[in-house]
Amino acid sequence: MRQEYEIHLEPLLSVPVERELPLRQRLWQQGWLRKGLILIVLAILWEAVARYQNNDLLLPSFLQTFAALYDGLLSGELLSKVSISLVVLLKGYLIGIVLAFALTTLAVSTQLGQDLLSTLTSMFNPLPAIALLPLALLWFGLGQNSLIFVLVHSVLWALALNTYSGFLGVSETLRMAGRNYGLKGMRFVLFILIPAALPSILAGLKIGWAFAWRTLIAAELVFGATSGKGGLGWYIFQNRNELYTDKVFAGLAVVILIGLLVENLVFDTFERLTVKRWGMQR
Repeated sequence: MRQEYEIHLEPLLSVPVERELPLRQRLWQQGWLRKGLILIVLAILWEAVARYQNNDLLLPSFLQTFAALYDGLLSGELLSKVSISLVVLLKGYLIGIVLAFALTTLAVSTQLGQDLLSTLTSMFNPLPAIALLPLALLWFGLGQNSLIFVLVHSVLWALALNTYSGFLGVSETLRMAGRNYGLKGMRFVLFILIPAALPSILAGLKIGWAFAWRTLIAAELVFGATSGKGGLGWYIFQNRNELYTDKVFAGLAVVILIGLLVENLVFDTFERLTVKRWGMQR
């Protein structure tokens, strides 16, 4: 047998060590800073256009809108409207998620479920959720149930399509590994299909959230208050009738800010802790 030996290497001092990046480049690599600069530039352009037009009724300036937003938050009016809208949104969103996963689980388990999902998505996915609002008002009346109905419709089909596409994209190797472990039915979906198709599922959750959020605001703009309480869409509609354009823009700014917060804090954090950490997504 060959005798073992160890070679001691001298430290390599001739190659220069790379210095740390300058502070400017390190800051530029931060995504939140780049996005913040974009928002600042848009705010400056908004202020310049508003001052050039000089008509507060048509286009209030950024500073006027910020003042209306600050007053609305300080008085608690905007926060109460936001809480009303978010409670309704979460109810419809969660019900849509449950129904979407039930439908896709049935589709990957049986041929009849696959045909059912294909038929229903072909029928209802092109149908705008807001178009079902008159029927919802007839069936459920003026209340949260009507809003929840249209929210479920806006979430269900987009999430079901993305989830089913992700399930179909799972490699046969992972499927065989799950079958070798004796996984069947719901356990096979939970432990094999969902983790492997998580990027597609997250994309569907994002699309469903965006559809649900804008559908809710549009529905509140159409028939206003629910059960005597108006949400954020009703706040915008009411101030438009009273010609408080700065408050209208403040309400729209809150809609945008909530979308940014959910996208960057909730979904991006979940992606970073799951699919990016697992190497499934760049």
